[in-house]
Amino acid sequence: MNLEKVTKIYGTGETQVTALDGVSLEVASGEVVSVVGHSGSGKTTLLNMMGALDRPTSGRIFLEEEEISRIPEHQLYRVRREKIGFIFQSFHLIPTLNALENVLAPTLPLGERRFEERARELLESVGLGARLPHRPSQLSGGEMQRVAIARALIHEPKLILADEPTGNLDSKTGEEIINLLLRLNKEKGVTLVIVTHEPEIAKKADRTVSIRDGRIEPV
Repeated sequence: MNLEKVTKIYGTGETQVTALDGVSLEVASGEVVSVVGHSGSGKTTLLNMMGALDRPTSGRIFLEEEEISRIPEHQLYRVRREKIGFIFQSFHLIPTLNALENVLAPTLPLGERRFEERARELLESVGLGARLPHRPSQLSGGEMQRVAIARALIHEPKLILADEPTGNLDSKTGEEIINLLLRLNKEKGVTLVIVTHEPEIAKKADRTVSIRDGRIEPV
């Protein structure tokens, strides 16, 4: 993943806000990078750019040598589905589906049946082999985040983007989730970018990137 002088501006005139200001960042394959900064510094905007959830006002973004910042909107779903996994603070599980069905949700347009064995294996790998039939309301916060991690891995993405993945968890459960992500990074070679406000989590990354007022601060 490579960002070249990426700027993102929201609004116009007096309401204009520069969320990112000429950010350049390279994340190596298999690397674990933590992104830190105060609220409003641009952390989530940076993650949205990397995940092709939003487009830069200027600058270029490359994923596996493909310039995703120039791909037409109607084709971006392919990049998000096949190359990037997303993990959010609020889990974003579908309440009416059980754990297995939630993991399979991103595969529905492709026909979920051929992914079912992989979904079961993923839930087993995150310690939820016995919880497949349980809905989110029957799971703890840590278990819901484990389901979300399994869902993010269903298409075997090369890049995982995690936005405050421990924000709704107690410290012990949060540490378990981070250690799980790090284990998956080591075992599967997945590139991992974690936005966090917790110094102890940031220290576990290979490298920490600090953002302030939309700019990356020098180390």
